[in-house]
Amino acid sequence: MQKIKQFFSEKDLFARHAGIELLEVEPGIAKARMVIQSYHYNGAKTVHGGAIFTLADFAFAVASNSHGTLSMGINTSVSFVKAAVAGTLHAEARELARNRKLATYSVMITDDAGDVVAIFQGTVYRKDLPLIAA
Repeated sequence: MQKIKQFFSEKDLFARHAGIELLEVEPGIAKARMVIQSYHYNGAKTVHGGAIFTLADFAFAVASNSHGTLSMGINTSVSFVKAAVAGTLHAEARELARNRKLATYSVMITDDAGDVVAIFQGTVYRKDLPLIAA
């Protein structure tokens, strides 16, 4: 799991640019966080939906690739259920189902109080390629 964690921490430049930190990787599971900064806000002074989606999508990517097989998102959806305004957002991605070609994940985004901010679901196509070339 350390190689997967290192791969995403170094190679996902957009997540790094957004201030996302990968905390934990296990088979089918990933945890990440994003400390809310001024550049994460929208015009209404709440965290932009795109920033929340990016955090969820990153955790989804790590969890879906945690088995070492290159997996690419083919469908996602997100429901925003509470405005985030300060502190840190936490993402926890969990595998729901996986077969040779497809896998489905849920990601819960919570705030510092543990309240759900967003619910994300995604499906990946699992390619016949390793994530990390030997």
